[in-house]
Amino acid sequence: MASRVERLRAEFAPLSIDSFLVQAPSNQAYLTGTSVEPGDGYVLVTAKRLVFITDARYETELKHTIPTIDRVITRNYLQAVNDVLVADGATVMGLEDTVPLVTFNWLDEHLDADPVPLTNVVDDLRQVKDADELAAIQHATQLTSEGVQALFGVLRPGMTERAAALWLTRWMQDHGATGESFPTIVASGPRSAWPHGQASDKALAANELVTIDCGFYVDGYTSDLTRTVALGDPGDFLKQAYQAVQTAQEKIMAAVQPGVTGGDLDRIGRDYLTQQGYGEAFIHGTGHGIGLDIHEGPNIGRGWPDVLTPNQVVTVEPGVYFPERGGIRIEDDLQVTTTGHTVLTTVPRNLIIL
Repeated sequence: MASRVERLRAEFAPLSIDSFLVQAPSNQAYLTGTSVEPGDGYVLVTAKRLVFITDARYETELKHTIPTIDRVITRNYLQAVNDVLVADGATVMGLEDTVPLVTFNWLDEHLDADPVPLTNVVDDLRQVKDADELAAIQHATQLTSEGVQALFGVLRPGMTERAAALWLTRWMQDHGATGESFPTIVASGPRSAWPHGQASDKALAANELVTIDCGFYVDGYTSDLTRTVALGDPGDFLKQAYQAVQTAQEKIMAAVQPGVTGGDLDRIGRDYLTQQGYGEAFIHGTGHGIGLDIHEGPNIGRGWPDVLTPNQVVTVEPGVYFPERGGIRIEDDLQVTTTGHTVLTTVPRNLIIL
């Protein structure tokens, strides 16, 4: 954690600040190893120290989880922020531009230092993972791969989407996951054409496609995996569309390496699907980073200039959707390496007919 704080301090001079206030729980966890609920406290970094400011509800917990980090226990969080800044001689405090307006207004009116809203300061540091983060993500992606393959063994016509999602969540928790990073998507038949269709009480039916999109936390870091399978023969139209998505994904993944931009990767898959006649059916971006959050930088989509760097972890997830007929998405997690990439998720990508 100390090296992460020093990386943040190294940004102070280029940003013309001498301190930084963190409210986002994921950014708090990145810098300290723990976090509190939004609005329940702040992490403050000055040139002299790292301070966790929260109230008595968290005091005993923080004594155990971050015993070496300075803590201020109070209900007047923002006044405590000011007190620390004054004590440390800080005069220009950067802060996340996602803080509520009421919070910024208080700081602007009462803070002895100048508050400066900034975008993605800690978030950008988080894009490149260290060895511990990579190990956690590798654990999460491997366990999720095993869980999804186990789910394939129980999917059957008559089972509801909700029952399938709950089965996977229970399996993951029984095998070490600490929770979902988003509600597991199980969308079947015509509902598989809903990219973010939540699991419902619809029963799975023979000869339908079933899309499963899930992410689970292990050791504090998440996975993100999507597979589309069939319960019997879904017909030539959807099988041909599946093959196009699979080929598009293969082409995108082959190009993942340092120096390529998110826009470049998106263009590869989108151009191929367009050539195959499916361009209008690809209605979302191609991928994103994962880590402490399910959506992090870099972004992979039309026009994104984000440049891939070694030790980022990204998803590649092209998809096509046909209202009232069905949809297909295939998603894998890749670690960018110095020479290319490593695919972390291991579920087969070909169309599995159960």
